[in-house]
Amino acid sequence: MARPKPSTFDKQKTVAENRRARFDYHVEDVFEAGIALTGTEVKSLRGGEGSIAESYAELRKGEVWLVNANVPEFSHGNRNNHEPKRPRKLLLHEREIAKLHGAVERKGMTLVPLSVYFNAQGRAKVELALARGKNVADKRATVKDRDWKRQQQRLLREHG
Repeated sequence: MARPKPSTFDKQKTVAENRRARFDYHVEDVFEAGIALTGTEVKSLRGGEGSIAESYAELRKGEVWLVNANVPEFSHGNRNNHEPKRPRKLLLHEREIAKLHGAVERKGMTLVPLSVYFNAQGRAKVELALARGKNVADKRATVKDRDWKRQQQRLLREHG
């Protein structure tokens, strides 16, 4: 019998975060995916380097790939060092890939990486979101909502 998935992912050390993603997209569903890395990429990520600000995920031939994620070359690497912006394969179950494929094809959704982190076992993971893009009005409403919540907190602190 399958082990139930935890509601939140066990993030021990967050390496890179895409903070802009939650502003630009309505996040519908979140998946935890493993990431296929070479040795120098893992060492570079453990050093806290890496960026997923401009990256996205795409489906190719039944596989999910992380595109345009930047993992800089390892400083003590030799000539076998990795290429910083190469596409990296994401490791998901077939059922999850089928669900993502259906949503991207039929509903016009996007796969956006939210964060790269190491879990409790020391494995590199990617928090991948199935998201729908926001329009300008939605973004304005998000800013307005965030400002109002900040104002509420300020008022409660002063008069609380």
